[in-house]
This record gives sequence, structure tokens and C-alpha cells, in this order.
Amino acid sequence: MSKGSRFKRLPGFRDFPPEEFQARARVFDAWRRVARRYGFEEYDGPPLESLDLYTEKSGDEIVGQLYNFVDKGGRDVAMRPEMTPSLARILGERSRAMPKPIRWFTIPQLFRYERQQRGRLREHFQWNVDIVGEADLGADVDVLAVAIDGLRELGLDSSDFHARVSDRRLLAALLQAVGVAEERLPAAYAVVDKLERAPREWAEERLAEDVGLEPSQVDALLALFDDPGLEAVRAAFGDRPEVADHLARLDQYLADLTALGLGEYVTFDLTIVRGLAYYTGIVFELFDRKGELRAICGGGRYDRLLELVGGDPLPAVGFGMGDVVLGELLKDRGLEGETKPGVDYFVAPVSPRERALALELAAQLRSRGHSVVYPLSPQTMRKQLKSAGTAGARYTVILGPDEVAEGMVVLRDMGDGSERRVNLQSLLDGE
Repeated sequence: MSKGSRFKRLPGFRDFPPEEFQARARVFDAWRRVARRYGFEEYDGPPLESLDLYTEKSGDEIVGQLYNFVDKGGRDVAMRPEMTPSLARILGERSRAMPKPIRWFTIPQLFRYERQQRGRLREHFQWNVDIVGEADLGADVDVLAVAIDGLRELGLDSSDFHARVSDRRLLAALLQAVGVAEERLPAAYAVVDKLERAPREWAEERLAEDVGLEPSQVDALLALFDDPGLEAVRAAFGDRPEVADHLARLDQYLADLTALGLGEYVTFDLTIVRGLAYYTGIVFELFDRKGELRAICGGGRYDRLLELVGGDPLPAVGFGMGDVVLGELLKDRGLEGETKPGVDYFVAPVSPRERALALELAAQLRSRGHSVVYPLSPQTMRKQLKSAGTAGARYTVILGPDEVAEGMVVLRDMGDGSERRVNLQSLLDGE
């Protein structure tokens, strides 16, 4: 058995040969352009953290989804499954002295030991964008705008995806209006979060047993989600002051997004809960319009997370967008982008006598920012031209003895095959 067949890639992990790395880099570059366009600064943290950083936020049950172990110092550690706890830890150490709001983004690689399926692997890269230290609605608007523009930058539009938004405070007010006790709200959230995927009988049973509702209350609660749009909520509960305030905030949120030219991307949907317990306000998820994939992105307001990991209490809002589901969507829409190799110049000496000049020319062109390759061993001109084509060169610079003696080179356009003589010194000087 060969060594190549003995050592296989671990399940749920990916290799990135150059063409796939280029596709990944295209996505990352788009994310970075958009984040910087909105004034965000990039940061990073370690891929290995203390295990209790995650159990503090999500409980001990998360351990079953982690790559965790005891390190050589006897510490319980885990490969990071998400980035927000690391952000909270980093800011917990320094946020007091920083001007607010803090606008940070990052693109970490994350790890979870989960069952593989389409759009979910055991590692992925994720674009995290967060605004910390701003409680006003403007931060919620800006964060969702960044997420939408991150997809538009890649060629997707409102026919390809949409954002479904809700508000945990509005949902809490509605649930309490139909009889859910405050201490039972987390159990009710868990049921609502699964309504799209679970049978109604399951929801009725859980609402009765876990939330403690009577049959009439169960019916009233589930009726909220028969039409989860904003106008249906307004018609049924808009006269309640505790509900009206939340509706007014959502009206302003949607109006601001419309003013940014993003209104066609956004839909209010009461079934969007976000399963993570630390969300405290407006929440959202981005989905493909056809409903064929998992959520592309999810986020919202989380005003207590920094406090949970020992930092100062600071309002915060942010999202995470994974590259796996997004990659599936881009493939489905034919938007993966160009992944062919490419360089600016291939320098081709006709004989060994021109080799030193070829190296000098390559160095000069590279010093001006051009990408340049040349044959690493002697090759016929036919083979060099073939190598230039394989490398994706835009131009081949042919150094022939007669032309060099006259201070000239032949510049071959690899696109149309045309050739012209060019002054060698002008090429060296970058003219």
C-alpha cells in the first residue's frame, strides 16, 4: 500500500489546492473589502481556548460537539467552535480604555465535531462582524447591512437570498401575552426555534409539558406562527403597550434598511429565534430564496455576553457567516469566479547564454509588482511557450540572441498570439 493511500484526510475536513484556495480567497477578499468599507478593523485570536470559555456561555452539553482535550499542562482546552466568546475575552481585558463603538471583524477557522451534511463540515471559516459598545438601533441596522453587502459583493442579489429578522424582546412580550411565564421563556424559545422543522403534534406536546400551557394557550401560541409577519402581529397584539414599543422599533429598523437601499432583502419572520441563549434583541438569519440550503448567516444583539466572561457589561451586536453554505450557494448560481492560474509574464531565454539576462529581467519586473515565472531548467522554445500557457501568463518575453544583441526582446501576447519587438531597456525600466 502506498503512503498516499495510507494517510487520508480526516472526515469533515478540506484540502485547498490552488484552484480551491483561489475560490476561498475570492470570498475572503470580498468580505474584507465590505467590512473595511463600513469602517471595521480586522482582529484574530488563538484557535485553542480554555474549555470553560464555551461551557460558561453554552453549558456543558456543548462539550459533545467540541474537539477538546487536556493539554500537557493539565488544562481543559478546546479548538474554538465559534469566535464570539474569544472576542468577549479579548475585549474583557481591554475594552474599558477603548473608544466606543468598537467595530471589529475576523475570518477564523472554526471546529465542531458534528455529523456531516450538505453545508456543514467539521471545520469551516466564518466571517464574524461585531459592533460593541453601542446600544442604539443604528448598530443593528449597520451589522445586517454589512452581511447583505458581503453577499452582494460576490454577485448575489435579492433573487438569490433574503434576511429573515425578528426581535427576541417582541417574541417574549407575545409569548407572555398568551400565558407563558417568564421563567418558562427559554423552554418556549426552544420550541419556537424548531417549529419549521418539527410536526405540530411535537410542538403541542412540548408546550404543554415543558412550558406548562393549557390547550387553549397552546392553540393561541401556535396561531402566532400561522402568519408570522409583522402586520399579523400588529393586528392581533398591536394595542398592547409592551408590544407596540417593540413594533415601533422594528418599524424604524426596517425603514433604515430601506433607506440604505436594502429593503427588498429583508423580511420580518417571528419564527427566527436564534438558538443561542445570549441573544437579547433583534436577531436575523440569511437564507437562499429557494430554501434549499441551511442558513448562510446568523446573528443579532447580545448585550450580556461580555459580562458572562468577566468583562464590563457592554451592548453588542454581530453575526457569523460560514464559507461552506455560501460556497454551495455560489456554485448553484454559477458565481464561483475565475480559478485559473495566471501570471503577468513568462520570461523565455532562447539559449543558456540569455539566462542571466532572464533572471535580471524577472527580478526587475517583480520589483515593480508584476508576477513573473521562467523555466527552472533548460527548455526548448516550444516547451517554454507551452509552460507559459499552463502558467496562465498574459505575456511571454522571448530573449533571442539576435534581438538581445540589438537591445530588443520579442513580447508575445498569449491571448491572441500576436508578437511585437520591444526595447529591452524600456522593459527593464518599466516604461
